Amino acid sequence: MAKVTSLNVNGKKMTVDVDSTVSLLAVLRNDLDLTGSKYGCGEGQCGACTVLLDGAATRSCITQVGRAAGKQITTIEGLEKDGKLHPLQDAFIKADAMQCAYCTSGMIMSASALLSKNPKPNREEIISGMNGNICRCGTYQRIVEAIQIASGTT
Repeated sequence: MAKVTSLNVNGKKMTVDVDSTVSLLAVLRNDLDLTGSKYGCGEGQCGACTVLLDGAATRSCITQVGRAAGKQITTIEGLEKDGKLHPLQDAFIKADAMQCAYCTSGMIMSASALLSKNPKPNREEIISGMNGNICRCGTYQRIVEAIQIASGTT
């Protein structure tokens, strides 16, 4: 089996010794102790495990770590800078856009990818862009509000 030995995670080169077919999520959580990305459905359907892979929202539970080698991986832990929350993280707090918060990191990562492509989305574009991220608690209205706050469209 092919091995992956180095990954670029949150701007840092990290060394691992894992089979290239292991899921990126498993490596992030179990080998790199980056537990912000959550295991939800394990099938890429709920979005709880979403990370950015070269800026694109990617379901890490179904992405083999070998496919991530050589690419920039950004997790929820990589959004804050110098102890300051990312505007999306701050907006989710301001909008009270979480209840159990299990989906929150995936929601924020998907929203980050959305805003990098479309910095000022309207409500319909936000809903469409977030399609596929599931919130078991049903805080969708507040999630949309948080993205609007972060984008300055409220």
